Amino acid sequence: MCGRYASTRSPEDLAQLFRVTEWHPEEALEPSWNVAPTDDVWAVLERRPRGAGEDAPPARMLRPLRWGLVPSWAKDPRTGARLINARVETVHEKPAFRRAFVRRRCLLPADGFYEWEQVRDEASGKVRKQPYFIHPEDGGVLALAGLYEFWRDPAVKDDDDPAAWLLSCTIITTEATDAAGRVHPRMPLALPPDHYDTWLDPRHESTDDLRALLVQPAEGHLAARPVSTAVNSVRNNGPQLVEERT
Repeated sequence: MCGRYASTRSPEDLAQLFRVTEWHPEEALEPSWNVAPTDDVWAVLERRPRGAGEDAPPARMLRPLRWGLVPSWAKDPRTGARLINARVETVHEKPAFRRAFVRRRCLLPADGFYEWEQVRDEASGKVRKQPYFIHPEDGGVLALAGLYEFWRDPAVKDDDDPAAWLLSCTIITTEATDAAGRVHPRMPLALPPDHYDTWLDPRHESTDDLRALLVQPAEGHLAARPVSTAVNSVRNNGPQLVEERT
């Protein structure tokens, strides 16, 4: 499971890194060292620009989406709080995710993510949860594989009203490897740069080909360091959360 992560890069940096051609400065998000479910997060995705002809190629966009996927058929957007992750083993089959897996894939940029290890105190015998920040060894950005979906609010009558539509996303998870595997059995799946184009292109609809892209996360080059339990509270934020604590 992935329930918290850090995303602090500016939209300008992300646009350059992911070769984004369309983003809107008025949608800018604040840096966050404690991204939590239902927060708005940056997503890189490809869609045909609004008003463009059917033959127009998709444009690569940087957009804020709500973390926690709300299926188009959901009666209530609160459904998304339970769908923050999608397991790579079943993402192509589950009703909540299978349509998005074929047509609505995205990348969620992250500096790293948090996982918790159960540790027994030798003196007291009590078990506590020690948070770890897991990140690329080279300090680069993780491109977490994700899916996104549109949900139409029936209470809003006008389709052109921005309030009528909720865009939400989920993070695909896999078995943990490398440093993450020593902390927790699951982790978010990050794609290497040479898989970005195929993953994002909505014209690629082969389930088998898409699943073949979901391989060893971050190419195995991850490091983990213990951090403060302050990250346990969503009210806490700031760069101190990712500093090593012994």
